[in-house]
Order: sequence, then C-alpha cells, then structure tokens
Amino acid sequence: MANDKGWSGSASAALRWQPGSTVQDIDTSGKPGFDGDKALGEQLLAERGQRLSELQELLYANGRAGDHRSVLLVLQGMDTAGKGGIVRHVIGMVDPQGVKTASFGKPTEEELAHDFLWRIHQQTPKGGQIGVFDRSHYEDVLVVRVHDLVPPAVWEPRYDIINDFEEDLIATGTTIVKCAMFVSLDEQKKRLAERLDRPDKYWKYNPADIDERGYWPKYQEAYQAVLDRTSVDGAPWHIIPADRKWFSRLAITELLIEALEGLNLDWPPADFDVEHEKARLAKA
Repeated sequence: MANDKGWSGSASAALRWQPGSTVQDIDTSGKPGFDGDKALGEQLLAERGQRLSELQELLYANGRAGDHRSVLLVLQGMDTAGKGGIVRHVIGMVDPQGVKTASFGKPTEEELAHDFLWRIHQQTPKGGQIGVFDRSHYEDVLVVRVHDLVPPAVWEPRYDIINDFEEDLIATGTTIVKCAMFVSLDEQKKRLAERLDRPDKYWKYNPADIDERGYWPKYQEAYQAVLDRTSVDGAPWHIIPADRKWFSRLAITELLIEALEGLNLDWPPADFDVEHEKARLAKA
C-alpha cells in the first residue's frame, strides 16, 4: 500500500489506466489518489525516498546473492513531460550501483538492421537491478506510427509482440512498472519557453519539439492504442499527470515502492560462519 499520509489508498490503483478511458479526458494537472498539496508532496517525496532507497538496497543485495528478480521502470511521454526529472529526482535517490538506465532515441543504422526489440533486449535489467527506460520499445508504435516511418502492416503486429516480450520478462523475474506521462500543450509551451530563456537549458531544447506539437492529435490516437492494447494485468499502464512535477515524482516513487514491497524481500543470509568470522576478527 502507498503511504497513507496524503494518499487515499494505493497509488497503483489510483493511477492505473482504466479500460474505456480516453486520452483526451486525462487531467494533466490532476493528483489522482492524493489529496495533499505541493508542500506535503515534497515532504513525502523526501520521506518516501528513504524507503525507496532501503528497498532498492535490499533488491541489490539479493541480486548479489544470486536472486534473479529485478524491476523495470518504463517512462513514456512527450518532450518536457519530465522523464529526465524522474531519472534525476526519483532514481537519483537510490544507489546508482543497482540502477541500469537506457534512453532510446532515433535508432542507429546498426539497430535498424535488426528487429525493433533487438536494442531493447540489450538493456533489460539483470537480477538485483532497477532498470529505467527513458523512452522505450513503445517508440516503435508511437513515433513510428505518427510519422508514417513504416507501413501499418509493420507496426500493427508490434502491440502483440510487445505484450509477448513483456510477458517473457515477467516470467523471468522482472516486475514492470509502466508510466505514461502526460503534459498539457500549455504547460509544454511554458517549459519550452523556459529552455529558450535560460542558457543553462539550451542543451535541452530541440527545435523539432515545436514541430511535434502539431502532431498532438495523432499522438493522442497513438497513445490511445498503446494504452488500450498493452495495458494488461501483468504489466498495466499507469497514467501520470505531469503538469505538476512534484506530483509526478511522488507518484512514480510510490509506484516503485509498491513494486519493490511486492517482492517481499529480506536480507540474504550469510554464506559464511558468522561466529567463526567474529572470532577471527577478534584475534586479528
């Protein structure tokens, strides 16, 4: 369960994509399941960050002891939705030794020479790791579809292929936390303007982001298909309203905590004689 302070219940239940919902109706400034304000949210983020760090250390320790289980956080969203902020401000609260982060942009020539999941397979987390996909395999049914990069006959079967791929990951011990981050066009415009007003943000600005805004109706259609066809019981999508950065960070922190607590981890037992080692150390 999520922290009961500010949350009305489980964050995963509040944020989970519901069949029959529509992308157009997503409240990008909403706080599903959370009745606190920004001050409480930021306070909770610090507190819950400690819990997340403890659980991640447990996962990492078990992985070092041979446990094959892992967690994969999938972040999908338009530019400025805050994916990078999640990596810095949420994943940044845990030990980087146990984290594997991958970002999937435009495929290289080598990647294009293989199946679309080839580059994804290479970045899946190993036992004991939290994997983070900043963009993901879903680019191949979003950007590819919106910009007609391949014919429908190519991208249409990919929904089922993705479901099978994720089912295989789950079967081998990976818990998948999928987060679709939605920012309003108005908020996106403000964030793009900030990048143009601040020299320390220039590096984040991409002129193509303005062009992409014109494709938002097509992206809505593509996201609708993704959510309807790939939100399954074993790997459901969670909708993250992203206009409030503090809420999106708190929400994803809670989702990760719930996923890790669901593994029921304990510290791995010593693979040596503890009392014997104490006696040796006393004489050293």
